[in-house]
Amino acid sequence: MSGHRPFSDLKKGWSAERLAENAARKAEMMAELVSLEQLREGLGISQEELANVMDVQQPAISKLVRRPDMKVSTLRELIAAMGGELHITATFAGRSVEIDNFKSAAV
Repeated sequence: MSGHRPFSDLKKGWSAERLAENAARKAEMMAELVSLEQLREGLGISQEELANVMDVQQPAISKLVRRPDMKVSTLRELIAAMGGELHITATFAGRSVEIDNFKSAAV
């Protein structure tokens, strides 16, 4: 999945109303666990829009957001295309540790 464009480029064409709805949905999701498909929908991004950002076809997005397993790099690219940043945290009794092996130098 190459040829990525920043999510901010996609949002440039959105109306003020759509931007406000997007911000409200984003705030609601911050407190819940969601699937990648629910995240995409909650952010108000269509599969076609996400496909354009990721430079793939829409059916690839449909399959990707429903996959139960994928490479960390693929997940990172998907999250970045939706305007986010991926952090992987291991949680143990009494503490959490962010794993830095999976950070990308240029996302």
